[in-house]
Amino acid sequence: MSTRRQFLALSTGTAMLATTAGHAQAAPSNRYRWRNVEIVGGGFVTGITHHPGRRGLVYARTDIGGAVRFDNRTQRWVQLLHWVGWDEWNWTGVESLAVDPADPRRLYLAVGTYTNDWSPINGAILRSVDQGRTYVRTDLPFKLGGNEPGRSMGERLAVDPHDGRILFLGTRNQGLWRSADRGVTWARVDSFPDTGTPGIGIGFVFFDPRDGTIYAGVADAAAGLYRSTDAGATWAPIPGQPVGLLPHHGELGADGNIYVSYGDLPGPYEMYDGAVHKLDTGTGEWTDITPLRPNTGGEAGFGYAGLATDPRRPGTVMVATMGRWGPVDDIFRSVDGGRTWSSIGERIVLDTSGAPYLNFHGTPKLGWMIGDISIDPFDSGKVLYVTGATIFGTDDATEAEAGRSTHWSVRAQGLEETAVLDLISPPWGPPLISALGDIGVYRHDRLDRVPPDGQASNPVSGTSPSLDYAARAPGFVVRLANANAGERGAYSTDAGVSWQPFTGEPAPMTQPGRIAVSTDARTIVWAPDDLVAHYSRDRGATWTAVTGLPVKAAVVGDRVDGRLFYGFDPATGTAYVSTNGGASFTVTATGLPTGAGKLETVLDRAGHCWLAAGTGGLYRSVDSGLTYVPVTSIDEAYTIGFGKAAPRHRDMAAYTSGKVGGVRGIFRSDDSGASWVRVNDDRHQYASTGDAIAGDPRVYGRVYLSTNGFGIPYGEPV
Repeated sequence: MSTRRQFLALSTGTAMLATTAGHAQAAPSNRYRWRNVEIVGGGFVTGITHHPGRRGLVYARTDIGGAVRFDNRTQRWVQLLHWVGWDEWNWTGVESLAVDPADPRRLYLAVGTYTNDWSPINGAILRSVDQGRTYVRTDLPFKLGGNEPGRSMGERLAVDPHDGRILFLGTRNQGLWRSADRGVTWARVDSFPDTGTPGIGIGFVFFDPRDGTIYAGVADAAAGLYRSTDAGATWAPIPGQPVGLLPHHGELGADGNIYVSYGDLPGPYEMYDGAVHKLDTGTGEWTDITPLRPNTGGEAGFGYAGLATDPRRPGTVMVATMGRWGPVDDIFRSVDGGRTWSSIGERIVLDTSGAPYLNFHGTPKLGWMIGDISIDPFDSGKVLYVTGATIFGTDDATEAEAGRSTHWSVRAQGLEETAVLDLISPPWGPPLISALGDIGVYRHDRLDRVPPDGQASNPVSGTSPSLDYAARAPGFVVRLANANAGERGAYSTDAGVSWQPFTGEPAPMTQPGRIAVSTDARTIVWAPDDLVAHYSRDRGATWTAVTGLPVKAAVVGDRVDGRLFYGFDPATGTAYVSTNGGASFTVTATGLPTGAGKLETVLDRAGHCWLAAGTGGLYRSVDSGLTYVPVTSIDEAYTIGFGKAAPRHRDMAAYTSGKVGGVRGIFRSDDSGASWVRVNDDRHQYASTGDAIAGDPRVYGRVYLSTNGFGIPYGEPV
């Protein structure tokens, strides 16, 4: 049961096992094995941390895709937050991560994705004594912003290296907080004098293990770095520090200097000025050691973000630019405390074969949004850095000191951090085609291999909100993208191997919306979010407005009869049908639930259409959309999809992300909704699973899920 409670302003203390995650326990009736479709990376990895005392123990955090631990046996990352459920979706963004330097078993995560008003979920501290396998939690009385500006600052969470009971947490709007019992309870440090820029706040906290001095970096251009020499009882800005910029990362080097990277904005998308400085903690002297000065030589401005020092080699430091979109962000390395620097980018040998979509620029780039760097404390040649799409790593960073090339490759295997917007599993071609946020459309010939050709091209697209296929025209697929006019739609006749852009589009559309195709591929219906739906019968060359259908209506084609299309208006709860190939629609059923609605049809039954109405439940039509009957065996249904029928069953298996008997989960019905079995378990909840679902028409029991940050999980019966 849930342990969420109201909290006093100065302390919290509730805790629970992560495996229950606030839900009623409900064991699945079928045992399923859950894995991820391989894409590798795909989103912003915001921080990376080597444990200082345990060789090979490395963690990374992301803005919407949880946190991961590296498995040295498999050489892959292991996701630590797949257990986060629907009701706690806001915990998939990790604001900060901390290890206990004296105890390699202990891990702390500060979780919370948004501080916006529309997110009602406060942040939490997740505490683990088994390296993230299980947790207890403390709910915080405020929100955290793991997917907000400044999210690669860090780390905001720090453990006292001499007393693991003591932790500090820098927040975005609530100042500095302290725990004296390993994160079980927290109190605000009222003596801390500066809350920083609203929404950014305190970007990092760290300890000097030599004398216990605590440092805190604040998003304040007038005084960004504070120090306490009395265990946090009092604080003061450090004299002589740089002004005019915001500190992004701060770290104590093995040479006794504190190194700080700065930008004029918190990043990650924009910085127009920045610098790197160091503080000699013995003399109090500050030195500007910026490797490449922004706004010089005709180059546009940029800042600095990622920073790392080498604990084995005093004076070795690495820093990364941020916001240097042209020519490209770079990493600089110094072995003499910043007096001289080598550019990693000038001589980099970059292998992107681990994630071929990274080549969509044509020439592989060192990366962008390089928010953090980490040098292996046991091997100076091993370095990892994070980007807006992946993790890169090398084993020969020390070659840069001799002016030689360093060799970097994708090191994000096992980390799947994509926002999945649509999925199709046709009865022909590959088992799956996916449409993702930011990085486009993919054909998955094998679920356990990265698509070798990367994302769909002609055109290359970013965020892609919609896909559909013509069930009885093998190979015909259509897709949409949030792109420039003339690049928003495309079709394929070979199941996504190659694509042809539509040469026309509905006008004056700006929001692509959704797309549907008739089962015989003769008609394409495009339903933008800001324009009435249009149809095309010449593969996207010309478009004609449909009649009878309101703006923002959901549309789907019948998988058997090419003349039939179904529509639903979630604003009014009204269903529509077209019997002339999408040219015109007429009202059929009324009084259906409002607020949400997804339509899907089955492969083997003409006239069968299902409506997933969110909290309004699930409805089914078997008379070509004239009437819709509620499926009373289910409470809520946010998606609906179909796969191969169970042995000795005629009806296709139905799948949904919803609620049955008061329990949320992923459910399968083998009897057209008469009964349901939960196929996921509390360890595999994946937070937000409400955008799309697809059963495999060729493999009974296999189901593909959309998530908002955990990639494409798929389950199969054991």
